[in-house]
Amino acid sequence: MNYLKEMLASRELLINLTMREVKGKYKRTVFGQLWSLANPLALMLIYTFVFAFIIRIELPPGDPSGLNVFAIWLLCGLLPWIFFANVLNSGVTSLVSNAGLIQKVAFSRVVLPLSQVASAAYNWLFEIAVLVVVLSILGAFVLPWLPLVVVAMVLLAVFASGLALMLSIANVYFRDTQWFLSIILQLGMYLSPVIYPVTMVADASAGVGGIWGTPVTILDLYHLNPMVHFLEVFRNLLYDNRWPDPTAWLVCLAWAVGALVVGLWVFRRNEKNLAEAL
Repeated sequence: MNYLKEMLASRELLINLTMREVKGKYKRTVFGQLWSLANPLALMLIYTFVFAFIIRIELPPGDPSGLNVFAIWLLCGLLPWIFFANVLNSGVTSLVSNAGLIQKVAFSRVVLPLSQVASAAYNWLFEIAVLVVVLSILGAFVLPWLPLVVVAMVLLAVFASGLALMLSIANVYFRDTQWFLSIILQLGMYLSPVIYPVTMVADASAGVGGIWGTPVTILDLYHLNPMVHFLEVFRNLLYDNRWPDPTAWLVCLAWAVGALVVGLWVFRRNEKNLAEAL
């Protein structure tokens, strides 16, 4: 409880650090915030060309939205993934890159990784607003689902925050963490249904059957990846315009709460020694 009070007392610092990240990222650029759209749009064009025109992945139309546009389906999963990856990539170095501040000033260090989360969320809001406009133009009835999209985003942000807290501490003591993370995120993108539907994994799993004669299937192992459930929720809301499976909500909630509790516990136990460790 005392730790939560310390965090609340540092909310002004959190806001200032977040605004520093937001304003400094695109400072002195001509297009400013529009650059936040460059990466997802470039990835959308590349993956659409490869997977929709060359490999020719077949997607069922959105149910009940009726949408059948691979590029839009891709963005509905790509934007949450990019937010998640950005939070981890920036959060893992948040303590090391602010070593001078930590060693000279007394404050709640948790605001450093959390400011990265808030900064990424700010950019995500801009990106998702553009996606919502495009979905509406294409005829998707997405506006009534926006409150639930916000809920899903909060759960994803909480989950990513918990991981970022743990990774930021790990990187203080083991500087290779940030480089391992970049590799893991590259692999994680292809092990998550960002650029292909879960149905392809289900079909392949059904063809293989149980692993080594057990009832455990590839699909069962695949669902151990929490991002599978997060992306399912986002696509159901944005692309399909329907209520996601309640089980998916519960899994996302469990992962979010679990990651945050463990992340705060790890951070709290190591926070007092950060100045010396850095």
